[in-house]
Amino acid sequence: MKVVIYARVSTADQTDNGVSLDAQQAKMTAYASLYDLEVVETIVDAGESAKSLDRPGLQCALGLLRSGTVDGMIVVKLDRLTRSVADWQALIDEFFGEKAGKQLFSVNDSIDTRTAAGRLVLNVLLSVAQWERETTGERTREALRHKIRNGERCGKVRFGFDLAADRKTLIPNPIEQQAIDLMTSLRASGCALRQIAADLTARNIRTKEGGAWTHTAVARILNRQRQAA
Repeated sequence: MKVVIYARVSTADQTDNGVSLDAQQAKMTAYASLYDLEVVETIVDAGESAKSLDRPGLQCALGLLRSGTVDGMIVVKLDRLTRSVADWQALIDEFFGEKAGKQLFSVNDSIDTRTAAGRLVLNVLLSVAQWERETTGERTREALRHKIRNGERCGKVRFGFDLAADRKTLIPNPIEQQAIDLMTSLRASGCALRQIAADLTARNIRTKEGGAWTHTAVARILNRQRQAA
């Protein structure tokens, strides 16, 4: 089987932590020899992060897969390709899925997608990555809600409150609180969000930034009120 070797190192990577370009290439070359894989080309991305698939070297390697010049790709670790679950899904759909027909070999992760076991391990790792991302998001949202319930500032000062002298605690703004009560009342009476926004603007009630109201700004405030109830 013909393969392309792909190596990547970011500017933040240390040369002695096992991911230097030389270390990666040595491992992958040995792996290809061990498993009888014919290396057509070795491609590197130096000083490139895994935040995007838009890297010169990676796009060249994917082009070889796309054109049929090679049948597979070797990486030393999955994170050399990407850390994004969304990007992984795109790569699997176009290249490394069972229907796409191209193969992925990851040395350190012991992944060989020619086998059902290899495909299973890849899918499990991606599922775990997705779970970790969602769990982190849940923890972050809960921490923010806790701070809001305790009257602490989270990001910019939201409508209905002012920042206290300590620059941390939020205190109610009486005029803006009245505006929130008006929004709630109008919504309960059946007014559409755009109608409420127009009514607030007509009453010369301004947003926190001093501008006119939009239906999305009204919806955001009403949703926040429901969550706090």
